[in-house]
Formats: sequence, C-alpha cells, structure tokens
Amino acid sequence: MLKRVLIANRGEVARRVARTCRRLGVEYVAVHSDADRSAAHLEGAVGRVRIGGASAADSYLRIDAVVDAALRTGCDAVHPGYGFLSENPRLAEAVTEAGLRYVGPGAATIAAMGDKATARALMAEAGVPVLPGSEQATTSAARLAADARRIGYPVILKPVAGGGGKGMRVVDSAADLAAAVAAAVRLGRSSFGDGRLLVERYVERPRHIEVQVFGDTHGEVVHLFERECSLQRRHQKIVEEAPAPGLSGAVREALLRAAVRGARALGYVNAGTFEFIVDAEERFFFLEVNTRLQVEHPVTEAITGVDIVEWQLLVAAGERLPLAQDEITATGHAMECRVYAEDPLAGFRPAPGRAEAVVWPRDVRVEAAFDTAGDVPPFYDPMIAKLVARGHDRPQALRRLSDAVRHTSVLGLTTNLGFLADLLREPRVVAGRTDTHLVDGLVARAPRRDHTARAVACAAAMEIPADGGAPSPWTGGVGPLDRRDLDPDAPFGRVVARADDREWTAALTGRGGGTAQVELDGRRYDVTASLRDGLFSGTVADVPWAGLRTADGAELVVGGYRTALSFRTFAEESSSAADGTVTSAMPGTVVGLPRAVGDTVEAGDVLVIIEAMKMETRVTAPFSGVVEEITCVLDGVVTAGQSLVVLSPEPG
Repeated sequence: MLKRVLIANRGEVARRVARTCRRLGVEYVAVHSDADRSAAHLEGAVGRVRIGGASAADSYLRIDAVVDAALRTGCDAVHPGYGFLSENPRLAEAVTEAGLRYVGPGAATIAAMGDKATARALMAEAGVPVLPGSEQATTSAARLAADARRIGYPVILKPVAGGGGKGMRVVDSAADLAAAVAAAVRLGRSSFGDGRLLVERYVERPRHIEVQVFGDTHGEVVHLFERECSLQRRHQKIVEEAPAPGLSGAVREALLRAAVRGARALGYVNAGTFEFIVDAEERFFFLEVNTRLQVEHPVTEAITGVDIVEWQLLVAAGERLPLAQDEITATGHAMECRVYAEDPLAGFRPAPGRAEAVVWPRDVRVEAAFDTAGDVPPFYDPMIAKLVARGHDRPQALRRLSDAVRHTSVLGLTTNLGFLADLLREPRVVAGRTDTHLVDGLVARAPRRDHTARAVACAAAMEIPADGGAPSPWTGGVGPLDRRDLDPDAPFGRVVARADDREWTAALTGRGGGTAQVELDGRRYDVTASLRDGLFSGTVADVPWAGLRTADGAELVVGGYRTALSFRTFAEESSSAADGTVTSAMPGTVVGLPRAVGDTVEAGDVLVIIEAMKMETRVTAPFSGVVEEITCVLDGVVTAGQSLVVLSPEPG
C-alpha cells in the first residue's frame, strides 16, 4: 500500500480522498491556493503546501508546483481528484518521470481518450457502437459541411479537445452550419488551445448512461455497473442515480460488456468511466471516456459496497483488484444531487461568497467542502456538496433524497437547493422518464408567495425573548419586536419585515411547548424554533427552516429557498423625548458611541448602538441638532427609558 499521497485538488473531492486515506492509514499532503489558506480540505494533512495565487491557473493547474510539492513532502503518489489537472496527460507524465505513482491511468491512455477523434476511432475498432460522424477532426467548414450532408441533419459539433459539454453546438440545417463552425472553432481555440471539431448525428432527447470500469496492472478489467446521469443543465450533471431506471436487462448487459471490451482494448488501468447516449429505441452509442474518478462515484459505491478511492490507491500501488467480476454485486438504489452556489433564477449563474452557517441533513451521505461554514471563492467550480441517498428501491431512495434536500440549509449563499427540491418532485423525474434536455426545458421558478410568508413567520419567531417574555421589561419597542400597546391580538408583539418589495406584519399570538404561533396575512403558522451557537432552526408547517440574524434583519432558508429580509426597528422610532433627551427603549449594553459632545448631527444619524439578545439596535437622532451631553458610557449597561444623549436643536 502507498505510504503518503499528495491530493492535488481542493474542496469536497480532496476531503473525500482524504477520508479513505485516513481509514487505510495512508498519510496525505494537502495543497492550497491563496484563496484556500483556511479551507477545510487542509485539516488532518501531514503537510500543507501553498502552490500559488488565488486563480486556478496560478495554483491548482500548475503541474510544476504539484510535482514539486509531492517531492518536497516525501510523497510516493499523487491523486488528482476530478477537475483541474485530473485529465491532463502532462501531469501523469510528470508524476511518473519524477519517480512517483500516479493514481489514475497512464498518460498515453489519458491523451488518447482526451482527443475525441482518437477515442472514437479506437472504440469503433474495439466494436463499441459509435454514432455516425466525422472520421477526422478539422477546422474546415467545407469538410464539416460534407460530413453533415452524409450524416443528415440535425448534427452536433463537438470540440475535439473539449470536456463537460463545453462548446458543443446543435445545428439543425445546412444554412446554420458555417456560423456555428466559426463560433465553435473560436471557442475551442480560446478554451482548449485546439479549434478542431467533429460532427456527429444529433440524437433527440437521449439518455446519458455511463459504466464504471476498473483495470489493474495485471490485466484484469471489471465493471461496477452503470449510472443514469441524464438530469443535466447545459451538459452539466446535477442529479445522478444507480442503477439506471427502466433499462431492459439485455441492453444493460450489452452496455456493460461494451464498456469492458473498450477498456480491455485500451489496456485500461485504474478507475474510468465509459459514457454512452441511449436513444428512444434503447440503441446506445459511445460518447467518451472519463479517465479519472467521477463526481458521481458515490452512487456506485452505495449499491456495490466498494470504496472506489480505496481501489484506486491499491491499483496505483501495483496490487490486484480486490474482487473478480462475479464477486461484484449491486443491491438497492442510490441517488445523488449536487449542491451549487449558484442562482437558478439568473440562468444558474455562479454565486460565490461565504456560507455563514450550514445545516447538512442526517441519515444520508454528505460529501461537502466544509462542515459548518466556509468560503466559496469565485475562482473555482461553485459546487459545494453532494447529497447521496440509498434505498431498497428507487422510490425510497428518491424520497430520502428529497427529504435530505429539504433539511439542508446554507445561509449566506444563494444555492440551487430550492430548484433541486422542485426538480425531485417533477413527475417525469419521479417516474424515472428522464433525458438530457429535461432540466433545460424547465424554468427555475421564483419562490412562491407562501415561501416568503413562511420565512417572515420564522423570522418573527426568532424575535420572541428566550424566556417567553413577561411584559416587563419588554414593554415597548425592542428592535424589530413591538410590544408598546400590549395588543391582545398579538400578546407577544408584532414584527414588521420587508421582503419581496413589500412589508409584512406578523403578529405573535402564542407560545408554548417549543412552538410559536404567528399570524400573517390571515393565516396562522406554527413555528418551532431553537437557538444554538447563533443559528436558529426548526419547522414551519412541517417544513424545515434555519435562520441567522443579520445587521438589519434576518436571513433564512425555508424548504431550500433563501430569503433575506429587513426589519422595521421600533426602537429607532421612539427614542427621544420632547426636551431633546434621547432614551433607550430596552435594557442592554452600550457597544457603540459614534458621536461626541459638540457634534452636529442630522435627523436619523446614529447616536448610540445598544446590544440586547445578541442583536444590535441603533438609536438615532429624532431631529437635526447638536450633541449637548452624553449620559451613558461605552460598555455600560442601560435600562429601558434611561437617558442616553441630550440634543439641542440647531438654531433656526
């Protein structure tokens, strides 16, 4: 077994590889960019090496820095994870030339499969079905047009060096081909340094099914069954499952045999994935080989019981595959979804930032970049986690995954959790009738009005004093909680919040047994709320929620949807007397005195900041004037009604 492995990656995949290393007693070294100096993937490493600046090009894509880090820290192997350099043959070559083990296939295999034209020719020679298409890659529009006429429209243009669907273009007619070729060549050159294209027959509404294969240095090749990966947005997978639902036994066996046949023809070593598209008649065609660990590998692990990363390390060390083909079995069903920091309402635009607090679900497998909080830098892929659910059959796995999404809250970031919750309820997904265009055909829906109402109800429940709140000393305006009138219809007060460009007034009508009753827009919400380490959580109408107080309001995630709202602060509206004496509306501690005696202030300027119940309230000037006297001290305790500042009006 390997002794020490450098993990040439970051985030959730680096943590995933590290977990298996720890279980096997293999030491590991972590690398980081300037943006990841405090990232969670560095924890537990026997060495931490800075490999460059914040951008990927200055750090995680630097082959020289990765190999040098491995040599300097005494590693005997490098694991590339996925993304970044994981399918770059130059890394595998450099690692091997440095006398280290590369945890993956050889450089020649990576290079051959990274060139779509070469991969296509090799698979056709091995008897793996390929789509009608170009025999050679080219930048010539005339040659591609001739190929398209022979194949028949519609066709798809594929950059020969591309990956992840980037640069692919569907062309419906000869009239559109020249412009599409020109654009695809430009993108290929700028993104991959290679503008050559292939043209293939375009399959309408295909399924995307892939086969996990493994080979060792002793000539053995096996498969670990197939995965369904048809739920994609813009060719990027977001939900995967194993096994593929509704696939006939004969087609499944043919797929598995084809993948193993192709792997044997390549002399494939270590983990790889053969990807296929399957048309409406269940005819399948080779798409590509991913020469690395796949993001979606956990669903295969869930149904086979195999730790794929462990097998990778064993094979890289020269050992035989732990199991023969007839010893590998699949039971049950598993589904996975990817949690991204992105905005579905803005075309799934990445939304980097900081996750201030995270609640991950229980009873499912969570592969996350961080546990309780963490940064999502703008320089890398915005995926922050995967949720993996297993069941004895597909309906149970789907229910568990849907429930896991509902119980996940990421505060501080916009994520795709709400979109995932809706997607997993989509009738075609529930029925297992998916294709690669299903997600792109759905419109991300803005949260419904009742989502916002639930969020406001939860935010109101957050404001009830922890002890239940006897009227004194809480009579009066207390931050966003207004109890001046002791309204019998709102004995615990009212909270006015602004969200979705309107004001919402929530009446807190009762509390007991850990549940608050909130009335809002003529409807009652029963809200459970608990506070731990500054994070509120509970349920509203049986929907999980979590929330944090912010400087002027609250941020909440209810059922996967994020809502940020601001409060009307009643303390600011009732803080002064007619003689210019500004008083405190609540008991608390003075944490800010931004003004001094003699200062001229405008109406609304902040005079004093008071903290109560971990919330800051700004006491403001009721009119323009001059600070005559400050009657409180910094860090001093004040009571409700106590004088804080005396103002005199400006002359005139």
